Amino acid sequence: MAHMEVILLERVMHVGQMGDVVRVKPGFARNFLLPQKKALRATEANKKYFEGKRKELEATNLQRKQEADAIGTKMKGFSVTLIRQASESLHLYGSVSARDIAQAVIDAGIKIERRQVELPKPIKTLGKHVVEIHLHAEVVVNIDVLVARSAEEAEFLAGGGTLVAETERRSQELAAAALAAEQQAAALLEKPAAPAEEEAAPAPEAGKNE
Repeated sequence: MAHMEVILLERVMHVGQMGDVVRVKPGFARNFLLPQKKALRATEANKKYFEGKRKELEATNLQRKQEADAIGTKMKGFSVTLIRQASESLHLYGSVSARDIAQAVIDAGIKIERRQVELPKPIKTLGKHVVEIHLHAEVVVNIDVLVARSAEEAEFLAGGGTLVAETERRSQELAAAALAAEQQAAALLEKPAAPAEEEAAPAPEAGKNE
């Protein structure tokens, strides 16, 4: 597949630093880098444009990084809760998307964009999930996303609790009962028998001399 050469206007994770001329897939350039103004096609005219704007771009990038650092400090230990319906096996009737998480963060008072939520695939199970938020190319924070059936369940997760599927819970209970019965049976078998009474010593014959 043919690649496209672009010049990066800011650091892009796994791609390169500001000012680098890199070869990327055309789709990645057209769908992400170019529309997000993270890069320009690496033509001679654009290279000259970048050199003329380098100081301005570096200053803007530094300001954005400082703003991201400030937000990142606020987000230490940050968590959001999403209430969803789910089956006994803890699987959601539906899923939680990056857009859902971004909206929950915004509702909690921190402004981010959906594209800043790094979620390789939608969340489809209840529980506590750690999700990366890319506030800036150089500032990434982790938040806890608590997906639960109720506020009480979310509080349990926040406290370090782990949800157990009903089927697994029943299996654990049966296994525990079987183990208890086995231990009880073993204890009975190992119980020592009562010691036999010692035979009484024969009484000395009357009148017998020593």
